[in-house]
Amino acid sequence: MSAPHFRILEIERREWPFRLRMPFRFGVITLTEGRQAVVRARIRDEAGREGWGVAAESLAAKWFDKDPALSDAQNEHQLRRSLELAGEAALAAGGNTGFGHFADGYEAHVAACGREGLNPLVAGYGRSLVDRAALDALLKLHDVSFFAGMRANIGGMAPHAVVLDLAGFDLGAMLAGLSPARRIQARHTVGLVDPITAADQVERVGDGLPETLEEVAATYRHAWWKLKVGGDVAADVDRLCRIAAVLDRLHGYQVSLDGNEQYADAEGVAALWRAMAAEPRLRRLCASVAYIEQPVKRARALETRMAAERPVIIDESDGALDAFVEARALGYAGVSSKACKGVWRSLLNLARCRHWGEGCFMTGEDLTTLAGLSVQQDLALVALLGLAHVERNGHHFIDGFSGRPKAEAVRFMEAHPDLYADTPRGPRLAIREGVLEIGSLEVPGLGATVEPDYAAMQAMPKAAWPG
Repeated sequence: MSAPHFRILEIERREWPFRLRMPFRFGVITLTEGRQAVVRARIRDEAGREGWGVAAESLAAKWFDKDPALSDAQNEHQLRRSLELAGEAALAAGGNTGFGHFADGYEAHVAACGREGLNPLVAGYGRSLVDRAALDALLKLHDVSFFAGMRANIGGMAPHAVVLDLAGFDLGAMLAGLSPARRIQARHTVGLVDPITAADQVERVGDGLPETLEEVAATYRHAWWKLKVGGDVAADVDRLCRIAAVLDRLHGYQVSLDGNEQYADAEGVAALWRAMAAEPRLRRLCASVAYIEQPVKRARALETRMAAERPVIIDESDGALDAFVEARALGYAGVSSKACKGVWRSLLNLARCRHWGEGCFMTGEDLTTLAGLSVQQDLALVALLGLAHVERNGHHFIDGFSGRPKAEAVRFMEAHPDLYADTPRGPRLAIREGVLEIGSLEVPGLGATVEPDYAAMQAMPKAAWPG
């Protein structure tokens, strides 16, 4: 396929609030509520045909920028401002391919965000949603699925000055050789305040859904788990022992440890591992750890070498487009894929893994993707990458399509009966034997043809940033 050129003619930004059914603590924040951003983009190709596309992602506080001096509301406004800047640049850019819109505008967008005190991770958020909405429109205009379109390089991925390390790599051949998965293991997140057993609960949510780790294991039967650690070795080891007491009852399991930047340096990570290895109750859990995710604060993570007993990946440190290159030189083995960081970024990092060979890998991580567009677009991306498992937490901490009109939830469920199931509380993500069936994502567009009810959303307010 010859990559089509198109212009971005119009961008709409909306959002809506949601509440969590259970508090979720990661790193320095405990979430009880949030907001989701929804971006629509209208494009016109060289033949004059026009179409709309859409993307959705949480306005997540205290992840993109963890400065404690900033309030959650200020964090949300940072992301809104990134969306505004990305939208302004996209509308002024003229015609280009999907990848060209991203790559040609990358440096200017990061610089524009930087002038307003917005870091590269925040900058990536705005660009990600605009790029995804435009790509969704392009795929729908050509009546092809994300999988078929990307394998045919509909976005025109090619060597570019922003990724000089891939100058000699055949991106088109890589895309053509991808074999998207039709099912994927869901890796369940155990947050820092999640109840392990009923004894940990003062009161229950009482909505009929699993609440404790014991109940989650019995209900969803996961083979993969993601365990948050908090930066205090003694407290982390104690909590991991209580988690292991539950997981060790399973026939088999594997885990990732997520530090969420809670350790000051690589020695802190090494101290945690030594303490875990010295604890007999953690013998099986230690043997089940596949990798460790971003344990060191991003300000120091790429200052010194990372040497650990298990492979370590970057997540929050994946700000600049060449961060994975820098991290690999320091001993990191992998990098996360998150749709909020960008489809094109994930594919470029996959190319790096292919180019570098054995020992480098990608993982699929969650940012509390909500049922509907957000989770489907992220699942489509990790399926394209060929990942065997992906962190999923939105279905546990947020009650299905809670906060959205019932008719919208039913439309998504009817269009994707393998991915959702009806329950007394309405449609919910369906995890059976720890697996998500995702064959129905192969539809025209980026994982979905159904669109949300825009009338049941608010217009995104102008960003109060800096403020």
